[in-house]
Amino acid sequence: MNIDYSIIVPVFNRPDEVDELLDSLTRQTVKNFEVIIVEDGSSVTCEETCRKYDGRLDIHYYKKDNSGPGQSRNYGADRASGAFLLVLDSDVVLPETYIEAVGREMKENPCDAFGGPDASHASFTPTQKAISYSMTSFFTTGGIRGGKTKLDKFYPRSFNMGIRREVYRKLGGFSPMRFGEDIDFSYRIVEAGFSTRLFPTAWVWHKRRTDYRKFWRQVYNSGIARINLEKRHPGTMKLVHLLPTVFTVGIFALLATSFTGRMLMVYGPGPDPLHRWYWLCAAPWLPILLYSLLLFLDSTRVNKSIGIGARSVVAAFVQLMGYGCGFIYAWWQRCVLKKDEFHAFDKTFYK
Repeated sequence: MNIDYSIIVPVFNRPDEVDELLDSLTRQTVKNFEVIIVEDGSSVTCEETCRKYDGRLDIHYYKKDNSGPGQSRNYGADRASGAFLLVLDSDVVLPETYIEAVGREMKENPCDAFGGPDASHASFTPTQKAISYSMTSFFTTGGIRGGKTKLDKFYPRSFNMGIRREVYRKLGGFSPMRFGEDIDFSYRIVEAGFSTRLFPTAWVWHKRRTDYRKFWRQVYNSGIARINLEKRHPGTMKLVHLLPTVFTVGIFALLATSFTGRMLMVYGPGPDPLHRWYWLCAAPWLPILLYSLLLFLDSTRVNKSIGIGARSVVAAFVQLMGYGCGFIYAWWQRCVLKKDEFHAFDKTFYK
């Protein structure tokens, strides 16, 4: 029997996540696919987990030295036999109609590469749901990460990406970039003249990071990757990519203004300096509080939870300022000091 789809999943120290993903694959309404798991130098492997699914899935497990997710996907693609390669992250879970939806979307409007949205599952922790909100909301990312409402053109992302196998091989797969390699690949797909499309019904549940510290590392590297991507693909940086940096600079400016007002209240000249400079200390907090209130109310409405709404405010500030700080640092290193491509948190990013 010919295989229509090869599902490729790079893994680094995530046996529990892989178990959930593989379990969801056993429930697919369409079965004409193989699963390729590529262990990327993990110290805690998922080999035993994969063995549980022998006979239940057409599963192939490979182990290799650590080289990053992009090169691990290439390793899996070299061993794939499906007409289409479906690239997934290990921290996603699929609804039972996922493969069916891909086939239906492809039949209705064929393309060379595609991607789908992500959503938050009811079983996710409140923090995971808050992080999911911050990455998908129009009020934080402009909805560019797989939603229907976007400020920028859609490009497939590696947590939920599909591509014709011959196109993948023609382009050489993912580049050696450690972060931002999926957007680099999407740019190269479009630049080569191949078609891409969003498959709205081929969505996944995406767990993302489990705490704010790990989330900061993720988005900080994303900010760095944006500068690296602009260097590789001049002209691809859009206004929406600059918004987190503008936000970050604005927050620092507001805090600096408030601090200045506080100092003038204490040490300012003239009679009654406390009253005279109070407005300068307090006013900068107004836009911060209004934006926080907007996030809180919208997330509470979306998630139907005041607790998640409150956590979403924290997640949004981590997302925007983490990305903005990484962007500013990379701009200084690459555009001002003219250094080569780089990234951060290499050894701790996936831990």
